[in-house]
Amino acid sequence: MGRRVVVTGMGAITPIGLNVEEFWAGIKEGKTGFGEITKFDASGYKCQLAAEVKGFEGKNYMDFKAAKRMELFSQYAVAAAKEALEDAGLDMAKEDAYRVGVSIGSGIGSLQVMEREHAKLLEKGPSRINPLMVPLMICNMAAGNVSIQFGLKGKNINVVTACATGTNSIGEAFRSIQYGEADVMAAGGTESSITPIGIGGFTALTALTSSKDISRCSIPFDKERSGFVMGEGSGVVILEELEHARKRGAKIYAEVAGYGCTADAYHITSPAEDGEGAAKAMEFAMADAGLRPEDITYINAHGTSTHHNDLFETRAIKKAFGEHAANIKINSTKSMVGHLLGAAGAVEFVTCVKELQEGFIHRTVGYQVPDEECDLDYCKEAVTEPLRYALSNSLGFGGHNATLIIKKYEG
Repeated sequence: MGRRVVVTGMGAITPIGLNVEEFWAGIKEGKTGFGEITKFDASGYKCQLAAEVKGFEGKNYMDFKAAKRMELFSQYAVAAAKEALEDAGLDMAKEDAYRVGVSIGSGIGSLQVMEREHAKLLEKGPSRINPLMVPLMICNMAAGNVSIQFGLKGKNINVVTACATGTNSIGEAFRSIQYGEADVMAAGGTESSITPIGIGGFTALTALTSSKDISRCSIPFDKERSGFVMGEGSGVVILEELEHARKRGAKIYAEVAGYGCTADAYHITSPAEDGEGAAKAMEFAMADAGLRPEDITYINAHGTSTHHNDLFETRAIKKAFGEHAANIKINSTKSMVGHLLGAAGAVEFVTCVKELQEGFIHRTVGYQVPDEECDLDYCKEAVTEPLRYALSNSLGFGGHNATLIIKKYEG
């Protein structure tokens, strides 16, 4: 058994709020962040809706010059990390900086800089390419910039597992603390891919919805679901070894209890049809936490609103939990903020922590038409009930399955 790991700080930049308080208030009221794409002219695209972050200014969170040297996905991560570190009350002057690390991933990095610089290459030649193109573009720069901005000199990693990135990043931070590689980790995910090539590429893959109705565009587990809505933003949490947190008198939000990962080894975009891989990730996480299936009463599903994901995740839950699956409350935060790709699991982790704290399970907004093959309890209405555990799933292209179990902190 490794060291116990707790959550002592949280930060979020989302389509429904630029901090955890705003985000959580939006979640509780069932607010959605969907609207017509404003970041570029999407009139010629089949997909014209996204869940954009509104009103974000990098200079509000960091030095103006520093912001200029970061692309949006890095700015989101630095902003979320700033909130999380302040929330945790971590005074780096009193810490061994080499024991405070970063595990913040991005699935894609900056498509924006690739588009801009490729256009320059074609129009003006290679000599006009921005010298900073590569460090602006590569996806590890979110973790790099967070460490630079806040002086975090410990283990610094960027996990990239597509849509499982945020969950894997938190899970690997959890393991790093459990096994003594760090005492504190800033962990999470970040993404900003609402760009012409981003929307165009996912549309070509037939992954995005072509719905024009903001009330029926992201409807996980609903029979009329037709694809996901691209979101953006960042979630960062501060994970800390329990005794380290106690010694400095930190407030403790929750405990990370278990982590499980598998691969489907099946298909580059589709989950395994029988749900076996995702089921095993849940089983491994429960074993890691020392839990039985009956101990889990709530799941924050990956729930993307694509036909395959929601059906195969339902099968996975049934496979992992058997008859008990019918008793579990299941919801999808993507029904409000869309799919934040590499940031999704991190923002959903924040949601789980808040739900555990308040004994409140949010509804799957927009869920109306039951699907005969998706026949579990997907929280058509919000539920108020005491929660001891939250299980959060993330499934990524390439067959990546990741599950975290968060526990209500009980001392």
